[in-house]
Amino acid sequence: MPELDSSLAGEWKFDPAHTRLGFSTRHAMVTKVRGAFNDVEGVINVDVDEPTNSSVNVVIQVKSIDTRNAQRDEHLRTNDFFDAPHHPEITFVSKRIDQVEENSFIVNGDLTIRGVTKEIAVPIEFIGIETDPFGNMRAGFEGSRRIDRKDFGVNWNAGLDSGGVLVSDRILLEFEISAIKSTDSDGDDDSNEKPDHD
Repeated sequence: MPELDSSLAGEWKFDPAHTRLGFSTRHAMVTKVRGAFNDVEGVINVDVDEPTNSSVNVVIQVKSIDTRNAQRDEHLRTNDFFDAPHHPEITFVSKRIDQVEENSFIVNGDLTIRGVTKEIAVPIEFIGIETDPFGNMRAGFEGSRRIDRKDFGVNWNAGLDSGGVLVSDRILLEFEISAIKSTDSDGDDDSNEKPDHD
């Protein structure tokens, strides 16, 4: 198996301004609804010598859901769907990371939605590393994974005259991650990180 670039070693924090954790699903059997969560925190710890010891932790604030329709977003926050008042966070905690090709990984971990935890495997592609204009070292990752929302207790639906349903049970989770490498200077991981809002 190819070795990881040594520059990847260490802790990487999601840059929320340039990270999208989104989803899409069929609506009324014929169109797609796409959305994302705007309040996301994530940390990736990379062990280049033993990639399986690397880890990923993600925390998503459910109330930040955004499908570009305020009425729909409010409905998604209710007990019909994510029940944000009682389950304000969606979390993912990795258990094992397997390198399958040079820049391809399978991240296995526990996804918790509405207090229900299921282990899933997420294929992730490492896009590359660049230094941005502010001197931050950035790494890019992308991936997607289908889940069945009913596995997590998200059961609400409505029937259609055709016999179909309003909302598909199958949800495509979409990950587009920009992560900034933490620095060790002054003992403050964020001391040299400057947000890039462009």
